Amino acid sequence: MKKSILILLFILFSCGKEKTIKKYSFFVAGHTYGEPRVDNIGFHPPFKNKFNFINSNKLIEFGVLTGDIVITSTNKNWDEIDTDLELLKSPVHFAVGNHDIDNPEIYRSRYGQTFKSFIHNSDLFIILDPNIDNWNISGEQLLFLENTINKNHLNVDNIFVFFHQMLWWESNNIFKNIKMNSITGRSNKINFWTQVEPLFNSLKNKTYMFCGDMGAWSNGNEFMYYSYDNITFVGSGMGAGIKDNFIIVEINDKTVNFRLIALNGDNVDSLGYLTDYILP
Repeated sequence: MKKSILILLFILFSCGKEKTIKKYSFFVAGHTYGEPRVDNIGFHPPFKNKFNFINSNKLIEFGVLTGDIVITSTNKNWDEIDTDLELLKSPVHFAVGNHDIDNPEIYRSRYGQTFKSFIHNSDLFIILDPNIDNWNISGEQLLFLENTINKNHLNVDNIFVFFHQMLWWESNNIFKNIKMNSITGRSNKINFWTQVEPLFNSLKNKTYMFCGDMGAWSNGNEFMYYSYDNITFVGSGMGAGIKDNFIIVEINDKTVNFRLIALNGDNVDSLGYLTDYILP
């Protein structure tokens, strides 16, 4: 009788215990100063016009700006960005572009180190700065990356990595026809495929890498998507006024989905699905 009661209590406890589902979102936006050679007061106006839309999404817990946040790194321009960010309910992290650190002393005095990591809801987030060494992740930053992965990958689910430049692009690989904004500062040979990508490809974690140097020119590409093995590449940006966009990343338990948000026009879903993108 006692054994039967214990079994019954165990069944009742197990049935009443709900599985905790991890569900949250964050947004990723690239080239947010907008139109080339135009020094806006703060962010690209169509992006700023979507702040109420971002605030209305209760699942969005933070954002990441993937570089070229300001047209030039001056205290005035950063003051304008900080003022605009006060309109957002969620915190925002910076992955710097080449424009953001044309005066690196100003940037670092205001925001500190340009590469970092953090854990959010059992996912690992890594922000890198390819500007330090001509698109290479090397020296202290490479050591930081290796240590961060080794320390955390067994205890997290997904890994999200952010940088400005499209590091996976090479003039002779499958991404060669993508028209990004610029190759300013790029060495003829970089270490993404030889040293950076293998660090993630060897993991069991699904890894998502984001770049933001897209969308500035009318004859360029505004976004891209590519997935293989355990790695997914996502690019997005704004400025040309044609297919300006940003991405909302939706995490439901361990499943990751992307929502491509159009900045131009009234229909935020007018650009369709990011995952339908085909390499040009």
